[in-house]
Amino acid sequence: MSKRVRFEELESEEFEERVIHIDRVRKTVKGGQLISFRALVAVGNGRGVVGFAIGKARGTPDAIRKGVERAKRNLIRVPMHDTTVPHEVTAKVGGAVVLLRPASRGTGIIAGGAVRPLAELTGIRDLLSKCLGSSSILNNAAATYEALCALRDPAEVAELRGKELAEIMS
Repeated sequence: MSKRVRFEELESEEFEERVIHIDRVRKTVKGGQLISFRALVAVGNGRGVVGFAIGKARGTPDAIRKGVERAKRNLIRVPMHDTTVPHEVTAKVGGAVVLLRPASRGTGIIAGGAVRPLAELTGIRDLLSKCLGSSSILNNAAATYEALCALRDPAEVAELRGKELAEIMS
C-alpha cells in the first residue's frame, strides 16, 4: 500500500499551512549579490495527512506560496494509533537524526524545532521526540518527514506476519 496521497483526492478537505522557517539567501553574480528567500513550509489536515517542501523566490510571499504548492504535491498518509504514533521510529537525513516515540494519552507533543509543526499538522497529539546530531532546521524537518513515512500500520504488519493484531500490539 502506497503512503503517497494525491492532493486531488483530498481537495474538498481543509489544509492548514504552517511556515516552519524563512531564510534570506544570497547568490553572488558578476554584478553583485542577488537576494532571494527560502521558505520551509508544511501542510496537513490534522487527520493523518501531512506534506512539507521548500519554496524559493525573490519575495517572501512568493516563496511561501511555492512551498505550499510543492508541499501539497508531497502529501503522505501517516498511520496513527489513537492520538500517537504506532511504534518507535528513527530517521536520518544528512547529519540530523530524529527519534519519534509513542506517548501515553495526555502527554502532549514533547518536541521542538521542525518536529512539532509536522506532528501537529499530522494530527498527532501525544509524542515524545528527540533531535540528535545536526541542529539544521531543514535537515530535521526532512528527517521528521522520513520518520513519518517509515511508520507502519499495525494491522498491515499483523497481516503480513500472519498474526492477530493483539499479538503485534502487545
